[in-house]
Amino acid sequence: MATVVVVGAQWGDEGKGKITDLLCETAEVVVRYQGGNNAGHTVVVEGQEFKLHLIPSGILHPNCQCLMGDGTLIDPAVLGGEVASLQARGVACENLRVGYNAGVIMPYHRLLDGLAEDARGAGSIGTTRRGIGPAYTDKVARLPEPVRFRDLGDAERLRSLIKGQLALKNPVLKALYDHEPLEVEAVLEEVWEAGRAVIGYAADIRRLVQEAVTADRRVVFEGAQGTFLDLDYGTYPFVTSSHPVAGGACLGTGVGPTAIDDVTLVCKAYTTRVGAGIFPTECLDATGEAMRERGAEFGTTTGRPRRCGWLDGPMLRSAALLNGATHVAVTKLDVLDGFATIPVCVGYRIGGQVVDTVPAWPGDVEQAEPVYEELEGWQQPVCEAKTWADLPPQAQSYLERMAEIAGVPISLVSVGHARHQTVVC
Repeated sequence: MATVVVVGAQWGDEGKGKITDLLCETAEVVVRYQGGNNAGHTVVVEGQEFKLHLIPSGILHPNCQCLMGDGTLIDPAVLGGEVASLQARGVACENLRVGYNAGVIMPYHRLLDGLAEDARGAGSIGTTRRGIGPAYTDKVARLPEPVRFRDLGDAERLRSLIKGQLALKNPVLKALYDHEPLEVEAVLEEVWEAGRAVIGYAADIRRLVQEAVTADRRVVFEGAQGTFLDLDYGTYPFVTSSHPVAGGACLGTGVGPTAIDDVTLVCKAYTTRVGAGIFPTECLDATGEAMRERGAEFGTTTGRPRRCGWLDGPMLRSAALLNGATHVAVTKLDVLDGFATIPVCVGYRIGGQVVDTVPAWPGDVEQAEPVYEELEGWQQPVCEAKTWADLPPQAQSYLERMAEIAGVPISLVSVGHARHQTVVC
């Protein structure tokens, strides 16, 4: 297992940070391949909680090189703040590098993101307002050329790029939102100051990753968000603006698909979602509230309460297929400790037929009626389990059913927040 992709099976927040951190104990390189600071990964080590938004979860392992791929987006102020926060807690961040061509989130991206979301009103899509969508839009539009990470070290080039961008952005701000135009020099000053603090991390990430793969070094590719927030394969339009699926690891780092040996699909023992969009198994009652309370289900980045529901089997099965999963890592099994029975959605009833995967057309999912199978709960704590044999028989049966639905074996089971609270299967 020289190279492994860590990808979320659901709508993000599956606990990928903990799984990535565990895999990085034996990895030499970890590389984040997409997304920006709209993600949040939480890692708990020796009672200390680290909340990461941009930097790969392997940063707590000083011997593991931590890379941000060209497919990511960097808000220089956020990156600088995150580095400073980690350094204040004794994490040097000397192993961090950022791709020359990674996109840069600019002040006008954040502004436009928030204004657009406000303008949608009841039709908002639940964006984090971090500027992610507008920044990826500029990257795809190509002209005028957007700012990329290496540009943060060249004041004259940065000024020219900002001038070109504002020539298009300011008319939009005025015409659509009745907002005052932004000044080139004001934007330049803000970004230049933030950029100076982080430009020293710039590197040719493509070369570093390719060299590591060629040398058969152990590389972990870390995704943000989850499969069903993917721009093409998620529950559109309530998705992110990049490709969290395992294929995105190749797009965002510069390696081919044959370089990937394994795909670890991270799935909660139940299902959560932040923001608007389809959620067939959502529990809109005291059960959902209990899951939220037990699981501390609030967004790492935004603090928003997560919607909670039972495990969605069609999502798990579809995620395994879309990502070519070789293993499943189950997280937050302990949250289900107190339930006497645990329903599992094993299919969707749509128009009189039952399907066991997520239909491609979101309109079909909107009509889906979950088909549940009830499993016996274990009603005892699992947080002290060290081995598979330590888990209650009912918990073992639940996990075996998850593996059967996914069609791939379970390799890890998280039974608590801490690094050591993990059962290796």
